[in-house]
Amino acid sequence: MHRLLIIRHAKSDWPEGVPDHERPLGRRGERDAPAVGRWLTSEDFLPQSVWVSTAQRTRETWELISQQLPEQPPANFLEKIYAAHWTELLQVVQDMPEESTTAALIGHNPGCEDLASALVSAGDQTARYEMAYKFPTSGVAVIELNDRWSEISPGNGTLIDFQAPRG
Repeated sequence: MHRLLIIRHAKSDWPEGVPDHERPLGRRGERDAPAVGRWLTSEDFLPQSVWVSTAQRTRETWELISQQLPEQPPANFLEKIYAAHWTELLQVVQDMPEESTTAALIGHNPGCEDLASALVSAGDQTARYEMAYKFPTSGVAVIELNDRWSEISPGNGTLIDFQAPRG
């Protein structure tokens, strides 16, 4: 069994003249990202590996989350997560190493929301409703999967929890 944490980056800023890829976190994002890390720790949803978009806001989100974890797992920064379609994110998941039974993917919408929706076919009804209604910044979908990473496919995940911790 594997556990996938799909995390949408924290709230970003929109500075004038800054390319989208280089947008930093805003004040709210700087407050919310550590809350995600505290929530992951309190719920014992601790990743053994992390896959992060190379965008500035996702890298900053991961840095602030990781400071709240008891141990910092290795992070892999991938350009292909930035602005990726959910099918491209699925390929990232399928390429994750088997020894990581819990992994986190930190990216952007609509890719994160679409991937979570595609994977989940069962689970907590309230969490499924909330996730389907909105996958906000700092949103975290916790999905259990019974297959090897390489065999993960749409519909074979169970949504264990969905939260958007706030700082």
